[in-house]
Amino acid sequence: MNAVWPHLPILQVVVPLIGAVLAGFLRRAGPAFAVALAVSWLMPLIAGAMLWQVLASGPISYHIGSWPPPWGIEYRVDVLGGFMLLLVSTVGAVIMPFARRSVAFEVEDGQQAWFYCMYLLCLTGLLGIVTTGDAFNAFVFLEVSSLSTYVLVALGRDRRALLAAFQYLIMGTIGATFYIIGVGLLYLLTGSLNMADIAARLGPEWAGHSRAIVAALAFITVGVSLKLALFPLHAWLPNAYAYAPSWVTAFLSATATKVAIYLLVRFFFSIFGVAIDFRELPVTDIVIALSIAAMFVASVIAVFQTDLKRMLAYSSVAQIGYITLGIGLANQAGLTGGLVHIVNHALMKAALFLAAGAIFFRIGTVRLSDLAGIGRKMPLTMTAFTVACFGLVGTPGTSGFISKWFLVLGALDKGWWVPVFLIVGSSLIALVYVGRVLEVVWLREPSAAIANASDPPLSMLLPLVVLAAATIYFGLDTQWTAGIAGTAVKNLLGGLR
Repeated sequence: MNAVWPHLPILQVVVPLIGAVLAGFLRRAGPAFAVALAVSWLMPLIAGAMLWQVLASGPISYHIGSWPPPWGIEYRVDVLGGFMLLLVSTVGAVIMPFARRSVAFEVEDGQQAWFYCMYLLCLTGLLGIVTTGDAFNAFVFLEVSSLSTYVLVALGRDRRALLAAFQYLIMGTIGATFYIIGVGLLYLLTGSLNMADIAARLGPEWAGHSRAIVAALAFITVGVSLKLALFPLHAWLPNAYAYAPSWVTAFLSATATKVAIYLLVRFFFSIFGVAIDFRELPVTDIVIALSIAAMFVASVIAVFQTDLKRMLAYSSVAQIGYITLGIGLANQAGLTGGLVHIVNHALMKAALFLAAGAIFFRIGTVRLSDLAGIGRKMPLTMTAFTVACFGLVGTPGTSGFISKWFLVLGALDKGWWVPVFLIVGSSLIALVYVGRVLEVVWLREPSAAIANASDPPLSMLLPLVVLAAATIYFGLDTQWTAGIAGTAVKNLLGGLR
């Protein structure tokens, strides 16, 4: 164990990469699933060990090939990185058992092994983005995760999944192009691609504003915002979530956009924040305005959706607005609320999409008109769904309330009352679209479409119950969410000009 311990950062990336190769060579669904399950269950152990080490003794710096940074590629894990690694890997581990039956039902037999291969490649990319300390290496991992995601979305049986994947590819390519242009500008300015080294070189040399730095900030912000689906750059998300296989939607909603948000936070506060005083730039005002627009516009659109997955997709756009609102507030309470909501929304939305997947597994549709009275036929599934819905609204006693409470405190710390009322108002709109679904599934008479419905098998039901229970637990005990996020925020804000 002592020999393995120093190499945990590289193992966090290499293990799922090797698993992807194995799954691809096996070419059979059963063995490929076994590999994906084993890898998924191993990843949280590695991430948890690194987070424990970071909290105990500070950031971990791992030099690839023994080449010290900035000449060599550095893997660097601090509190925020460890926090995100644990989230992504834990979500994958918890929901992986759901995949076996769901994927067998929604993906063609000959493509299921490739499905697990693509999932492990996507996991490799997401974990690599968080682990790496190199801006160009982050681009490489961003593309690894994106390319595999396009395939995962396209594997849905619905032919519209191909169009959704193509739209996602176009938008993702544009986002990646913007990002790499911004990184190129930083390289021209500093001669370095190492994030810590870029920050160090920008600090003393560029005390005033530099048009090149501002241009790099703009390119990276737009590029990453496309990846995280910040309104109005979210056009790819509703179709991708609606037509992808159910398990893919649950995984992506809980991880992919969250990792993109992590990347944005890393650049904002760990790199540009040391060279530019955000208070003298309109970037935070723009982020706050777009976040509020997302909270309202996407929520209103969700109210009128007739497809459950599509409604939840627009809900994701709105919930991303809460996270980016915390980034825009850029103070201790606000940013803590944004980071906490990354975790809370991941748990809630994964539960909601898994519930939608369980419904689709049983009756073959998720149209609201066909779900009347399904709560009586699938009581455990819909109870877990209801708990996650309450969390989405921000009901006290759920994790969603904790996120919004910190956001309210962040707005009040700035003396802003309007965002407080806007947070409450957008939550009321969420109550409308959530209440609309709950009225259909619990209060209406069962429809003919659900005559043979029942709760799914235990392998599908257990992950859903665990996520719903976590929604309640983290609404009562915030030590592992708000506590660690608060520590990460202190580190981020401590380096600002």
